[in-house]
Amino acid sequence: MLIPSGQHPKAIAIAQALIEGFDRHYTIFRQVSHQAKQRFEAADWHAVQAASKQRIRFYDERVDECVARLHEEFHADWLDDDIWQQAKLLFVGMLVNHKQPELAETFFNSVCCKILHRNYFHNDFIFVRPAISTEYIESDPPTYRSYYPRAGSFRRTLRNIVGDFGWQLPFADLERDLGYAIDTALRHMGGQWPELEANYQIQILSSAFYRNKAAYIIGKAVNGAQEFPFAVPVLHDANGRLHLDALLLEPRRIAVLFSLNRAYFMVDMASPSGYVGFLRSMLPFKPKAELYTMLGLAKQGKTVFYRDLMHHLRHSRDDFIVAPGIRGLVMLVFTLPSFPYVFKLIKDEIAPTKDVTKEIVLAKYQLVKQHDRVGRMADTLEFSNVALPKQRFTEELLTELRTLAPSLLEEDEHEVVIRHLYIERRMEPLNMFLNRATTAQLEHAVADYGNAIRELATANIFPGDMLFKNFGITRYGRVVFYDYDEIEYMTDCNFREIPEAPSPEMEMASEPWYPVARNDVFPEEFARFLLGPNEIRRVFLQHHRDLLNPAFWRSRQARITAGHVEDFFPYPPELRFVNQHPDQAV
Repeated sequence: MLIPSGQHPKAIAIAQALIEGFDRHYTIFRQVSHQAKQRFEAADWHAVQAASKQRIRFYDERVDECVARLHEEFHADWLDDDIWQQAKLLFVGMLVNHKQPELAETFFNSVCCKILHRNYFHNDFIFVRPAISTEYIESDPPTYRSYYPRAGSFRRTLRNIVGDFGWQLPFADLERDLGYAIDTALRHMGGQWPELEANYQIQILSSAFYRNKAAYIIGKAVNGAQEFPFAVPVLHDANGRLHLDALLLEPRRIAVLFSLNRAYFMVDMASPSGYVGFLRSMLPFKPKAELYTMLGLAKQGKTVFYRDLMHHLRHSRDDFIVAPGIRGLVMLVFTLPSFPYVFKLIKDEIAPTKDVTKEIVLAKYQLVKQHDRVGRMADTLEFSNVALPKQRFTEELLTELRTLAPSLLEEDEHEVVIRHLYIERRMEPLNMFLNRATTAQLEHAVADYGNAIRELATANIFPGDMLFKNFGITRYGRVVFYDYDEIEYMTDCNFREIPEAPSPEMEMASEPWYPVARNDVFPEEFARFLLGPNEIRRVFLQHHRDLLNPAFWRSRQARITAGHVEDFFPYPPELRFVNQHPDQAV
């Protein structure tokens, strides 16, 4: 890079330290993502879980390293404004041919925001707006591979697509699986292939997407002006061989793969913007922020989200309001009706009926961030020092903020700054949904509520407070948990039967007649606390009576303790080839 004359030597050195700090981060990030292929081939599912958890910490560790270096080498907090402005301009020059410029800009922001005062958080000093285009970045390997099937060669092309991922394990019966995939695609097309146009091709993202016990082939078929996105999960069978498990063709099914209620993917990407652009062409209704996040680039997801929020505020007129529903004892929740997210703060004074502290709540949210959410826990974006226009707050909301969380609030004439904030996708609380649901909707929601509890238990999570108000309904009709202040690992709980009362009088007493330790759980009590004498009770008992028995919970504990890692399928069981062709089960 050519350095313009007249640049301060410290500005040059700071820009160089920042680009070196980011490049070190992305090298480590990409290395652990690249190793996902080996972990998948080895079926080392515990290593998969450990790597996913470790990778989440990488970004903050590298930012802290870079902040420490700038303080040590340059006394960064004592530098004048001109040096910081020059450092930013020099940094832009270093990104001209960079493969991850948008991520590097965000890294620059993260470091500078730990050194500079909030008064400097504008485009003269940090990247409020992106400076480098991410369009048409050439990467090695290319973002996607293109295949051109000719007449009669469709099966051979599919075989080549699978083979080009270079998995070292054999397939149990790839020809069988390719036949299943072709039959599924043909049914989706109404039983007849469309007439092939001159530009007919199949485009496949170069890296597989690894998560849990699966690898996903992600791509689309292009035919004339039409595009057909698809995803193919690849799994191990009972004998350690590979098989294609399903073919997902509906965009909404593919979108669920990228739900923030699930663990992040491991993907080996030279240029993440290329992957996000490709995915956006498949799923145009998915925000870029969520796609970056699901690729493991949570900080970039937060950057894009915040820019989207600021853009939305400039083009909307409604106010932030207290979120509808039952007020929480721990969190203060508000929303902007025209923006599909909720904003959550930890109250300064937590209700005495809740045996938690602010530190415990912070730790619980971090636990959820690092744990496999199996499609049943909402992910959150965590922000500090969020400045929002004061005129967009209702008086009711401002009063609640000043009363319940004054330590997190900073105000001036024009802005409300919230020092710590969680943001997550807005869902309708389950209790509100059940109050208006039809009979069919109620049956589905209550059954899925039990499924959510069951799957969380299988993933080593006991929700704690299982009241309906702590669950929500997603836009895809799934029940998801979002209140984390009482969650525990299943393996830390003691699931007990209620001992027989020594007398009828003691059984009717308001206090239990038996000793209760902190992590004791009595599943037989769930019905009394959760289910009324109505249709909800009938549906729950029909589908999930075993959840009221300590034996269910202890059996799940035993499997977790034994090291068993369960399969979680982010698509309906009926789409699995094994269920479509039970006579040829894998």
